[in-house]
Amino acid sequence: MVLVLKKGASKKDMQLIEKKLQKSAGVNTKKYCGTIKLNEDSLIIQKQLRDEWR
Repeated sequence: MVLVLKKGASKKDMQLIEKKLQKSAGVNTKKYCGTIKLNEDSLIIQKQLRDEWR
């Protein structure tokens, strides 16, 4: 399933998409918001991971 959230979407549109995501996956995605604690800047981690492939 593909859900498109366009720039300038209203709060109502965002709530509808969130509701569809929760119904389709059967998982409460909000419980995972803010659960990852990083010791480094995420951009630095991303660059390190990309350099591993070279």
